[in-house]
Amino acid sequence: MLKDATLGNIKHEVLYKVAQLAYDGLLDEHEDQIPYDIIPGPQANFRCCVYKEREIVRERIRLARGLEAQTGLPCKNTVQVISAACEGCPITRFVVTDNCQKCMAKKCQQACNFDAITMMRDRAYIDPQKCKECGRCHDACPYNAIADLVRPCKKSCPVDAISMDENHIVVIDEEKCIRCGQCIKNCPFGAISDYSRMTEVIDILRDGSRPVYAMVAPAIEGQFGVNVTIGVLREAVKALGFTDLIEVSLGGDYVAYSEAEEWAEAYKQGKKMTTSCCPAFVNMIKRHFPQVLDHMSTTVSPMASMARFIRAKEPDAVTIFFGPCIAKKSEVANTEDNADFALTFEELDAMFRAKNVELSAFEKQIQQGSIYGKRFANAGGVTKAVVESLTEQGENTNIKVRQCNGAKECKNALMMLKLGRLPEDFIEGMCCEGGCVNGPGSVKVEPASKKDRETLLSHADARNIKENLDQYKDRQFSMHRHS
Repeated sequence: MLKDATLGNIKHEVLYKVAQLAYDGLLDEHEDQIPYDIIPGPQANFRCCVYKEREIVRERIRLARGLEAQTGLPCKNTVQVISAACEGCPITRFVVTDNCQKCMAKKCQQACNFDAITMMRDRAYIDPQKCKECGRCHDACPYNAIADLVRPCKKSCPVDAISMDENHIVVIDEEKCIRCGQCIKNCPFGAISDYSRMTEVIDILRDGSRPVYAMVAPAIEGQFGVNVTIGVLREAVKALGFTDLIEVSLGGDYVAYSEAEEWAEAYKQGKKMTTSCCPAFVNMIKRHFPQVLDHMSTTVSPMASMARFIRAKEPDAVTIFFGPCIAKKSEVANTEDNADFALTFEELDAMFRAKNVELSAFEKQIQQGSIYGKRFANAGGVTKAVVESLTEQGENTNIKVRQCNGAKECKNALMMLKLGRLPEDFIEGMCCEGGCVNGPGSVKVEPASKKDRETLLSHADARNIKENLDQYKDRQFSMHRHS
């Protein structure tokens, strides 16, 4: 039974119930019971009635099984609309405020081509059934009396991929969508979410016929508390059935060293370049700025590098990435020779709960990545790591980097690059403000996790990037995308 009907609790409870039944091998048999376990009724918790609440839970269950929320068919887009939840967002975009003077010019009424505005006793009135949200009345009002209330999901989308259908339900343009997850993070009703392949991963773990490796993103430190080190997480994921854990901050070291080589060569040639670590940034380039694709680093992401690192030793291994990023799910689906699955920290937390894994039961310490690789998760961290690698390689570090903190800054920088007006030499693209530590798939985002994260990172030793990579010279694998 759901005790506290907040958005996060509903999502987490569904993931937990689905994971629990999947581990027990009873999901198909008991899936239909989950909505009644979470929403027993008869009183509604957060919507008009328990029937709508249960339908929202049903749609979330489908997403938790990797299916489209409404149809139950396999998902195409990582980001999906939960229509039953979206129906509860009655926002009218243009609303007349108290500033209306009911002026004689009636400019708002004259500007409307849809006969949606009438003059009432005290002010103008916009009929939401007739309004087409063109905004002409808003622009025409001399008193700025018409408020433009953009839906949070639409407002947060950096690439204008969100619109509404005739019933005011959100529609996501899959060709424009960069899978950044900002709409998921900003929808107050939880009407947009990501699909999950968690149950597939659990089935593989239950089968046990192949080695299965967990790869944890650099952003994980601080997600589960100040006492949960990488070593603790290693023992915890083994309790879930994984063979072992690899810290993707090690992949950050590999990426920094590879990108430093690319940057140094490009700088000598006078060519400007971008990073390629953030998959939402990569999607933005491919979908909206294909003209600058040849300026993007050919180095694979830290996730991909660690998947190749593992397979260099165990070719039949299954690789599972855990991170705060929604776009990683699209990277796995669309990039060859990458991780087999990408799940979020939220899904990892659900798996821990489902298997009754108490993180406090473990006390271990390991460090596989340098502090530079660990800082990849913070805005500006990639630049610092690449500059450190340039220094270690004896290359020129007198370079100018535009560090883009959020999708809006990424978009502006790419536009400048496209027009040939970028003053900097390189672009670091991070579509989440603050970096991956603020990803939409986090258990805790900054600043909630910052103190714990900084405490954990303060215990990392002072090895540099090259010193760290020298420990793994026996692993031979490509760090570049296949042409």
